[in-house]
Amino acid sequence: MYYHQYPQPHYYPRNTYFPVYPYLNETYIPKYRSYPGVDPTLFTESAGAMQQLMKEASIILKKLSESKDFASEVMGAAQEGKMEKVDQLLKSTGVHAGVKADYNPDGINLKLSSSVGETECCHLTITLRWR
Repeated sequence: MYYHQYPQPHYYPRNTYFPVYPYLNETYIPKYRSYPGVDPTLFTESAGAMQQLMKEASIILKKLSESKDFASEVMGAAQEGKMEKVDQLLKSTGVHAGVKADYNPDGINLKLSSSVGETECCHLTITLRWR
């Protein structure tokens, strides 16, 4: 039997020994450590869908940063609680992803989402402050 070679902590009696277990390596893999096989198909498709979401987010941000009229229209509609109008204004920028906007007194949260096939895979949240 193998025994622990290092000094024991002070709260154990000096003659207490702990068994040493073999190190895990390629030859010894316990059954509870087996992992399923990997299929990166959905993962890579999700990454591609996220790239598209980021491009669409860039379109919205570009429009908001370059047009003060558009930004004030979005801000005014959000402060009045007209979220349907805010969604309509954001979609008028030409984005195709699902855009949902939530207003709070300090700013707006834009949530873009996409799916691969029937699986909802990607979410991108943008928080913009105006106060």
